[in-house]
Amino acid sequence: GMGLERIAAVLQHVHSNYEIDLFTNLIEAAAKETACKDFTSSSLKVIADHIRSCAFLIADGVLPSNEGRGYVLRRIIRRAARHGHKLGASEPFFYKLVKPLADEMGEAYPELREKQQAIEGALLAEEQKFNATLASGMQILDEDLNGLKGAVIPGEVLFKLYDTFGFPVDLTADIARERGLEIDLPGFEAAMEEQRQRARAANQFASDMSSRITVDQETRFTGYDNLADTARVTDLFIEGKPVKSVTAGQNAIVVLDHTPFYGESGGQLGDTGTLTSKQSVFEVEDTQKSGSAVTHSGLLKQGQLNIGDTVEAKIDADRRRRIVQNHSATHLLHAALRNILGSHVAQKGSLVGPDYLRFDFSHGAPVSSDELIEIERWVNQRIAANQMAVVESMSMENAVAKGAIALFGEKYGDVVRVISLGDDSTELCGGTHVSSTGDIGLFRIIGETGVASGIRRIEASSGMTALNAALEDRSRLSALSKMLKTPQSELENKVSGLLDNLKKQQREFEKLQLKLTANAGDAGLDQVQEIAGVKVLCLKFEEVDAKALREMIDRFRDKLGNSIVVLASVTEGKVQLAAGVSKPLTDRVNAGQLINAIAGYVGGKGGGRPDMAMAGGDEPTGVDKALASVPEWLQDKLA
Repeated sequence: GMGLERIAAVLQHVHSNYEIDLFTNLIEAAAKETACKDFTSSSLKVIADHIRSCAFLIADGVLPSNEGRGYVLRRIIRRAARHGHKLGASEPFFYKLVKPLADEMGEAYPELREKQQAIEGALLAEEQKFNATLASGMQILDEDLNGLKGAVIPGEVLFKLYDTFGFPVDLTADIARERGLEIDLPGFEAAMEEQRQRARAANQFASDMSSRITVDQETRFTGYDNLADTARVTDLFIEGKPVKSVTAGQNAIVVLDHTPFYGESGGQLGDTGTLTSKQSVFEVEDTQKSGSAVTHSGLLKQGQLNIGDTVEAKIDADRRRRIVQNHSATHLLHAALRNILGSHVAQKGSLVGPDYLRFDFSHGAPVSSDELIEIERWVNQRIAANQMAVVESMSMENAVAKGAIALFGEKYGDVVRVISLGDDSTELCGGTHVSSTGDIGLFRIIGETGVASGIRRIEASSGMTALNAALEDRSRLSALSKMLKTPQSELENKVSGLLDNLKKQQREFEKLQLKLTANAGDAGLDQVQEIAGVKVLCLKFEEVDAKALREMIDRFRDKLGNSIVVLASVTEGKVQLAAGVSKPLTDRVNAGQLINAIAGYVGGKGGGRPDMAMAGGDEPTGVDKALASVPEWLQDKLA
């Protein structure tokens, strides 16, 4: 166990790994960012240790996620964030330790400096996400622990913290150990298994027919160079069962000895088209792969199709052309993302169809509007350059040496197919592509969203689809320009001005509404009643929003002193209830309990703080009963 850190401890005459210069500098940096004065705090040691682990993982391309290595990273980050929270850090701090780490270790590990910005971004995004739920999760945990009978935190509590607030179970275990408690791990695993079973049940659907058939032979694909070919029928299936012939009107699966139809794989959708013999026409609606065979699913439109028949296999050429454009555009998009966002970008999934493309990739933050514009411009510049597409077959070793990008987790043979689009994109790919980038025509990003933690998605289109979308946008802009009587170049300023005016008018309306309701409220002060020496006021209004109700409660309490105020308002059939209790009275009356006690009369429910609570409902006929029930309810509490 005499590792480098222990050797350093010996050479530096200290008694702990955490006392060597590397750790003392990181601990000092962590203490500064968390405002911790106790340099012996174990939490500082945890944070200093974890920043190294996280930075190196991210530098190696791992990003926080809910599975595999990404989940290990997420657990480490959240454990460090929790220790920072324990020290009093209320804002993200962990990402700020990347620079001190790079200063300490960047000379030996230059990737820390090269990827410092990407590491900081990934840590900041994860910290912000966890901080949003950390306080709530800790509050729930504290409440559960306060009511805990015994010394074991139940599995359902562990699961609630994990499922709702993102607390990894080992994080809750840390907190439990600090408080002298144990955790019910079997109970947590049981709750997790129940969730998995629910997910599996929700995702059950009929298996694709192609996956249920067994074909021994291999179908040779001829579609790289041909859009049509003559082939022989080797197998026929109806509802997964082998048959010798198919008659008109029957849905079936056809297997050929060779085919120009591309079977769906690598994200590229399968081809459609027709299989025509002298006596039959089979419409291919989908093409899949089943082992080494290609299956053509569809409907026999006329005649009879038999095993051994010779057919003219012809794909839908226009649909294939659009798919090809989108597939090559996907490769250029991948290259653009790595070029503009950073080399950490890795493909996590794709779908290439005739109408649009979808590309999922690893990136720790939303792609900004400026970055999307830059990405779109980058791709279109390569399209305009009309770079040649080069297809080569080579060994996996040579492909890697050539710089070809392979998909992580994908299985490849000894000989692989490499697609190069000019000098900018080289990938392993078995799909169909354009002859040169100019064939793509045009590339246009439709939108960018997040699909999972650390995974972003871009949807885009190419060719005439992209052009038609651009023309539609121009038509909309023209219509808006006419509607607002403003040149297109000035539309942004015009709309911004209109929104500013609208906000101003809304503020004026709110002020007027408050003034009117205040006057109406003052007139209602004569309805104050006393219950057990406490002033109580219940009033009903029309078309007053929740914010105004809360402000009115504050006004009434200021005028009445220690008091209880309950207000109701009806707006377009919807009911708002508000209850306010002066703080000196909250040990006897809880506003949240009061509002829930009366909310049932209006078909609603609510909640809030002991001194202020709100409820909503959709039964305005019950408002009078709700307000009338308040004195009786308070009588029991204040007696």
